[in-house]
This record gives sequence, structure tokens and C-alpha cells, in this order.
Amino acid sequence: MKILYINATVRPDSRTKRIAKYILDRIPAEKKIINLEEEDIRPLNNEVLEFRTRLTMAKDFNNGIFHYAKDYAEADVIIIVAPYWDLSFPALLKNYIEAINVNGIVFRYTDKGSVEGLCKAKHLIYITTAGGEIISDEFGFGYIKELAQRFHGIKNIEYIKAEGLDIEGAEVEKILQKTEKKADEIIKKFNDNKN
Repeated sequence: MKILYINATVRPDSRTKRIAKYILDRIPAEKKIINLEEEDIRPLNNEVLEFRTRLTMAKDFNNGIFHYAKDYAEADVIIIVAPYWDLSFPALLKNYIEAINVNGIVFRYTDKGSVEGLCKAKHLIYITTAGGEIISDEFGFGYIKELAQRFHGIKNIEYIKAEGLDIEGAEVEKILQKTEKKADEIIKKFNDNKN
């Protein structure tokens, strides 16, 4: 089993990353880690978009531009780790999504115009933390969930969040431990049913 771990955190002492590590340490598998801050993934511009479109139309996926999409499509489990910033997630993650969302690798359009997911993964775990309240799950997690289910064909989506971490008087350690306890349920369910 192969886990693709996509890390959109930038702080060395990230609480989001702490929860992710807690989960990763408890799921035995081969793990590929992508630290988005260390990658050179830029937003698509016209030149890159036209180049990529020419290659996808020709079904020529040998170019290195597609390596992120191939890794994503071939993973058995995907774990996305992203703090809740400005009602969503860091721009690093959006740039990554643009890089992986390739017609012919991660999804395809059928003859009838509907979308068919091409990803091998059956599970995606989305982990986030917030200093305040997560006002709506729809903007960050909701976007990832819809994309994974509707475009990538990944049906089982798990959501782990810890919020209110920077509110005055917050018992941060208790909140994080409570979140890890909730994560235990997902880890158990996942390990029991992964085969």
C-alpha cells in the first residue's frame, strides 16, 4: 500500500502537521511525502497551460510536467495536510491542485461529457487546524471533498480538524489530544478495512 502525503503547512511547529504525523505513524504503508513549500509549483499561466493542453490532447504524458498528477493517480491513500487560512487553505495547495488535475491522468471526460475519476485511491484524509472557529467546512475541506469524489473518483473522504487553538484561554494540548483521539477511530476503521 502506498500513501501520498501532501503537506501544505509552512510552520516548523505546525499543529496540523503534528496531527498528520500522529496518523501517519499508525498506518503501516510505504509513504511518499510532498512538502509543497519545498516544491517549485507555480500557478498555471497561459504558456504552461497551452503546452500542457497540447500534450494532453496528444495523450503524451511522458513529460515531467505530469509527475505530480501521476503520483496522485497511483497512490492507494491520499493524506492532505493544510491549515485553515482565510476561509480556505494555503495557495500552495491550490497550485498543487492545478498541477495534478490533468485530463487523462487523474480524470477523463466520457463520450457523454460526464467526468470519470481515474485515481487508484479509495481513501483521502484531509487534516486541518484553525486558530479560531472554522466558519464553514465548505470552503477548504468541501472543495477538496467535491474534487476528490466528483473528479478523481475517490469515494471515502475523512475529515479531521482542530479549531479554536489561538482563542484566548484555549487549552491547546487538550484540543489536540481530543482530535488525535477522534483520529484513532479513523485509523482503526482504515486499518481494519484496508485490505
